[in-house]
Amino acid sequence: MLLLNTLCRQALVRTLVAVCLFSAGSSVWADGREQAVRDTILSQIEAFAIDDAEAAWSYASDAIQAQFGSPDVFISMVRQRYPAIYRATEIEFRELVPHDGFVVQTVRFKGPQGGLWDSVYTLTEQEDGWHIGGVALKQANLGI
Repeated sequence: MLLLNTLCRQALVRTLVAVCLFSAGSSVWADGREQAVRDTILSQIEAFAIDDAEAAWSYASDAIQAQFGSPDVFISMVRQRYPAIYRATEIEFRELVPHDGFVVQTVRFKGPQGGLWDSVYTLTEQEDGWHIGGVALKQANLGI
């Protein structure tokens, strides 16, 4: 049963990556930084999909790591507070807004129960690449 769940999660991750590649949209930066930001978010989501706390932790900023102290505490928090991200079934990258010292990337998720959720990621560039410094998540407003 565990092997089947792992295989299903791996298939889901491959599907999510394919969907994200096709919905990437126009580029804000011509030098590849936009894709690097999205790759960071996707890599962390892939780690969540296979319950790899160490890998998910590696994409968190130094400030997030200091706040939560360990990969196990971090992934437990994400599992409890952000189930739509932890077990996303669809991902759509939306607007990316660069700022001095950080970027904001909006992402829409379809959660495990089928609901749509909008998130705002803040990422900072550290010596070894982009790291996630925070995520705000709210149920998507779909209008009337």
